[in-house]
Amino acid sequence: MTALATTVLIVGHGSREASGNDEIREFVRQWRVRQPGWRIELCFIEFAEPSLHDGLLAAAQGAQRVLVLPLILNAAGHVKMEIPEAIEHARTHCPGVAFHYAPHLGACDPILAILKRRLRKAMAALDVPDPVTTGVIVLGRGSSDRAANGDVAKMARWLHEETDHELVELAFTGITFPRLERVVQRQVLVGMKQVVVLPYYLYTGTLMQRIERQVGHLRQQYPQVRFACGAHFGFEPEIFALMEERVTQLQAGVAGAAMPCDGCRYREIAHDLGHGHSHEHTHGHAHAPAEAVPA
Repeated sequence: MTALATTVLIVGHGSREASGNDEIREFVRQWRVRQPGWRIELCFIEFAEPSLHDGLLAAAQGAQRVLVLPLILNAAGHVKMEIPEAIEHARTHCPGVAFHYAPHLGACDPILAILKRRLRKAMAALDVPDPVTTGVIVLGRGSSDRAANGDVAKMARWLHEETDHELVELAFTGITFPRLERVVQRQVLVGMKQVVVLPYYLYTGTLMQRIERQVGHLRQQYPQVRFACGAHFGFEPEIFALMEERVTQLQAGVAGAAMPCDGCRYREIAHDLGHGHSHEHTHGHAHAPAEAVPA
């Protein structure tokens, strides 16, 4: 990949908390060091600059193709609707540039490896208690998209199967249920002596700050229970490797490497029905095969 021919555009969610956006910018800086031959740019869906539309147009300048990589864990409305629509808009303004859209990070073994490492660290902080009496809660952002929530449930189940903990559950910080307080209440009722909360978040922000406050309240509410709270994923090597894998697959034209929502008929139907950026798109419909990307 030559720097002038191809731009890798990272799409971050964006946060009202400046420190969260700064962490994403730091991720980009570190990735540029790892891949000095790549042209890597950044934009945000909301709350930070450059915007998604501006980022796409800037990435196209001097490029023959743009590889769009969402730095996002789960696929909800932003990934399925908003980013593809912005790409379509950019295609109309940059007809000589090919835009290719990679999948989000998703529920996968590399993300599981991070969760397992976070769990081991939390258990060490608790002086390695019995996992049978230590409940685990995988805490996701929460979405109105059932497939996105299902990815969090999938990771909680995988974590259960690969550890000795008898109780691994999921909770959400908003939008959907159950919430953290309710799950902790259930775990205490069944006799858990320790509870480990594992945030399913890439970067810090207002929600991570809320989680820290909630765990503090829970410590006061249940003084007989010891709590440990993990950190967001941040700059783990698996995140860099997943992003690099996305680039390699798009370059090689690997089947399934392109995000199905790019060119998805569902969005046309949603707009015809007046739904706009629906967050209920869960890919129950069929897609045409993804376009292969020339190397």
